[in-house]
Amino acid sequence: MIKVLHFFKTYYPDSHGGVEQVIFQLAEGGAGYGIDSEVLYLSPRGSARNETVGSHRTHRSRLDLQVASTGFSLSAFRDFADLAAQADIVHYHFPWPFMDLVHFATRLRKPTVVTYHSDIVKQKTLLHLYRPLMLRFLGSVDRIVASSPNYVASSPVLARFADKVQVIPFGLDRATYPPARPDVLATWRERLGDNFFLFVGALRYYKGLHVLLDAVQGTKLPVVIMGGGALEADLRAQAARLGLDNVHFLGVLPDEDKTALLTLCRAVVFPSHLRSEAFGMSLLEGAMFGKPIICCEIGTGTTYINVDGETGLAVPPGDAPALREAMLRLWRDDALVRRMGDSARQRFDTVFSHGAMVGAYASLYRELVRA
Repeated sequence: MIKVLHFFKTYYPDSHGGVEQVIFQLAEGGAGYGIDSEVLYLSPRGSARNETVGSHRTHRSRLDLQVASTGFSLSAFRDFADLAAQADIVHYHFPWPFMDLVHFATRLRKPTVVTYHSDIVKQKTLLHLYRPLMLRFLGSVDRIVASSPNYVASSPVLARFADKVQVIPFGLDRATYPPARPDVLATWRERLGDNFFLFVGALRYYKGLHVLLDAVQGTKLPVVIMGGGALEADLRAQAARLGLDNVHFLGVLPDEDKTALLTLCRAVVFPSHLRSEAFGMSLLEGAMFGKPIICCEIGTGTTYINVDGETGLAVPPGDAPALREAMLRLWRDDALVRRMGDSARQRFDTVFSHGAMVGAYASLYRELVRA
């Protein structure tokens, strides 16, 4: 049994983003490959050891300070050092500058893997200050894993470390999604119908939801937005200003409700317009449920998941008219929806299976432990 410690700035149940989903899928699936996974993260709820999420253990350090989406914690230095000493592999999830500090301050002497989730896009001034530490950190780890060849080809940071970069696409395990009970499906069908465009995700600056709202202005295209975040109030105000009675904000919902919405929707729309969106786990969810996908071409994994014209449609980022036209095209053509949905499911099964992802990481862990 190989013991792996995942380290990231947040985790379930405090937050439900794409990185957290990746960690969860790796931790849950790893047991079948001889991997014993634990997770250390920062939490405003304070420090605690040996909690359980799913079937794996989690630990939290007290979140003391948050600056520019970066959490800091004094207790994390001690917690990380104690837990890393018991691990065979430390698995970092980038970007998180505080993680780099902990790595060097604790003088870690264990094999290390970094899953490179995204370039740093928004904080350009802080990136200038952080860059020397970032490059030293990435240069010190044993392997960097990217989620798609698209991102490797378009990231200037990854280009500097080409000799240690490996591509392992993210995957999902359908069994971790609770089936929606008939009464739950019936409730949502009565409220929303079964012919709407669905967005699932955190309401963040790079998700392009303001563009989506502009795109559906003056149409009757039904849009359902599931998720919460700092921009929710602004987006609701924009929808009210535009008179969008065809847009429904549902907030954060349990997984069974998400399963019901993915079952009922016509297509998944994912308008992320900046490179901060490195992959798009919600796109994988849509493909897993056999739904056509609409996304933007931003040079990342979004169009590795969604092949334009095959599994869905890709439009230029930030282009509301192009997004509107793509949505209208799927709205008007039932046969196209079925064909693209079938193709999306087939691509999911071929390229993004949970077993392929976890198996590849397990092989990488074993290789580094042997080395």
